[in-house]
Amino acid sequence: MKLQFLGGAEEVGRLGLLLKNEGASMMLEYGFKIVSKDPAHPAIKKAPEFPIESPPVDNALLTHCHIDHSGMMPWLSGRYGTKIYGTPISMAVSELLYYDSLKIADSEGFPRPYNEEDIEAAMREFRPIRFGETLDIGGFEVKAHSAGHVPGATMFELKGDKTTVFTGDLNTYNSRLVYGAHPVKCDNLIIESTYAGRPQRDRQKEEQRLVDKVKEVVERGGRAIIPCFAVGRTQEVMLLLKNLKYDMWVDGMGKTVSRMYLDMPEYLRNEKDLRYAKKIFKEVRTASTREKSMKADVIVTTSGMLDGGPVLRYLMQERENRKSAVLIPGYQAEGSNGRMLLDRRQVAVETEVIGERDIIDVKCEVERFDLSAHADHNELLRFIRACDPTNVVFMHGDNREILADELESEMNTFTPMNGKEFEL
Repeated sequence: MKLQFLGGAEEVGRLGLLLKNEGASMMLEYGFKIVSKDPAHPAIKKAPEFPIESPPVDNALLTHCHIDHSGMMPWLSGRYGTKIYGTPISMAVSELLYYDSLKIADSEGFPRPYNEEDIEAAMREFRPIRFGETLDIGGFEVKAHSAGHVPGATMFELKGDKTTVFTGDLNTYNSRLVYGAHPVKCDNLIIESTYAGRPQRDRQKEEQRLVDKVKEVVERGGRAIIPCFAVGRTQEVMLLLKNLKYDMWVDGMGKTVSRMYLDMPEYLRNEKDLRYAKKIFKEVRTASTREKSMKADVIVTTSGMLDGGPVLRYLMQERENRKSAVLIPGYQAEGSNGRMLLDRRQVAVETEVIGERDIIDVKCEVERFDLSAHADHNELLRFIRACDPTNVVFMHGDNREILADELESEMNTFTPMNGKEFEL
């Protein structure tokens, strides 16, 4: 079995792994990421980073919908007729994100990675696989397991002469939205390493800290603005805050994703809880409801890294109000508006001149909370040892050598580079 990372080996994002086995070819993920053209100056427009161009492949396995994993699937299906295997909820949300990616490309002024016809091709070539189901794909018996990352996120177990497990993004912690992943015995383990070398804060304490801070902000007369990723994080925060007796609203794409999740509740830890949270949080749907949401106690809204979307409208209103707060529950990438807000208490916002942005000072309180949907360093170690592989391949991380060094006396460790073929 020969493998080659086309992206996402020694980096987080734009993941793509080309697998060749006895004449058959397969892609595991194929995504892209958006980065700042100049990380030191987030006011500058963004640009995409794509993986290495894939050769024709018969099949592709999609672990979940996030664009850095799924984003180039329409490109594959549109050009090669590649069949895409994933859970129904992953593909449904992916379609939503594909069309959003075209809007972002048009607004940011960079070339579209694909067109609407390619998205339609991807949806035609989609083949569902559900947790616990086994399908014959590319000469392997492929079984789907929950990866615990977001609803529908999948680990793929490939059985041939040897058993290989590909994790995609992995979370072993039971979140409010989904149950954590369980180890799968295998010969070869290909695992993400986003949090290699980094322990996370205690999850329950972080959740309580966010709840307490929301209470503090509202009780002192301010508004709590919570920028969230539409997929997973919005719903997680809604579940966390659902019992607070405040005027709470949700804005942005997260509303649509919540409805999709409730249409396929088999991928949720607790359908009843999310339905209740959805009733508690009022939804911004019209100009009049948006006007009401501007006076809310709590607003959960996209985008998660403050690079666009409704969050900037709320932030601009409250930026001078020291009683209000921006409470950030997720990672902020280098070059993002969110990172600039954390580091410098400033954000970049659009001016009336197309293509230009102004840097605005923010005087309201800003605080970050660690509600990651990834396994941290110690959880990764426990998971790997429980899988008991002969070979472990680390991907999707910039500190993966830390994990490899810690495990090299117990198993064969690999840290391949993008574009370099290797064999298992």
